[in-house]
Amino acid sequence: MQDLEPEGRAGDGATRTLLIASTLAAVAAVVGVAIVVDAGPRDEKHPVAVELPRQVEQPEELGDVRWRRGFATAQAEARKSGKPMLVLFDEVPGCHTVKTYGARVLRHPLIVEAAETHFVPVVVYNNVEGDDREILNSFGEPTWNNPVVRIMTPDRKELVPRVAGDYTTAGLATAMSTALGKSSPKWLQLFAEQSGAQRAGTRKATFAMYCFWSGEAHLGQKAGVVGTRTGFADGHEVVEVEYDPAAVSHAELASYAEKAKIRPLDAKEIRPSSKDDRYRLRHTAWKHVPMLGIQASRANAAISRREDPAVYFSPRQRRFAQLAALHPDAGWPDDMGLGTFSSSWAQALLASAAE
Repeated sequence: MQDLEPEGRAGDGATRTLLIASTLAAVAAVVGVAIVVDAGPRDEKHPVAVELPRQVEQPEELGDVRWRRGFATAQAEARKSGKPMLVLFDEVPGCHTVKTYGARVLRHPLIVEAAETHFVPVVVYNNVEGDDREILNSFGEPTWNNPVVRIMTPDRKELVPRVAGDYTTAGLATAMSTALGKSSPKWLQLFAEQSGAQRAGTRKATFAMYCFWSGEAHLGQKAGVVGTRTGFADGHEVVEVEYDPAAVSHAELASYAEKAKIRPLDAKEIRPSSKDDRYRLRHTAWKHVPMLGIQASRANAAISRREDPAVYFSPRQRRFAQLAALHPDAGWPDDMGLGTFSSSWAQALLASAAE
């Protein structure tokens, strides 16, 4: 998918076809019927057919992922599709930890999308008898336990270490991205990168430049940078960079910045200029997509280079962008990664349903 045109413009015939298809999907989400529409390029092994997410009626402990029930059935599906299995061993009904994991991790829209599109998700209850108990015992998993995730081939070959005791989005996102290896989509890699960095602790640095529109784009594409903001300090246009010190040092950032005649600034106070944040991104329909800070930085940089930013977004995020281009006044979010992701996603769902 190419760069979406400025709001209010339809684009060529192919783009209009995608937009109309997206609108049909939004209507389907409202009435509870799934209409699946081709959303762009396909991977030969895993064809992509995208639905707008809809509410799932299931125990709160399981979040919003549409889990399979029946391990053998999930194995057969995984063999047929070529996808790995995402196996959740969980207690339902569960304790506070279980419910919190369901609410904070298994309801995160990008976790849900990754689980449903790149894996065959199946849940095994650890507090019931029957088939669940047999599967639980075969893996040596304890009963009445907190959530455990295993990612494996249909032949039960573990692709990553068992995820246990880590009840964060970073833990699960990293495990999923690692398990997929070279086939892990860029958006999932970025999700794992940002969530992992923020869990471990990020740092901030300020850089001065002649123009923060181009400066933010330059700094935002650097590996290890997870977020950027524009402002003024000491008479300069500046960009505040949030970065992962485990991935890039301040010295490396400074050296990279120097290539664009950008220099570090020891600013005591920064006056934000929110209207200039993600300036290139702000002037496209992509701004209405619920996104992570790292996605916003990479997309803004790509648009500045006149490149397609779609690779940095998931298929469901791209669907929102298509709808926003068609109906820009439907009440879409426009915080571009500077707000709360879950709130922006909820707002986008409401906007898509309105049309």
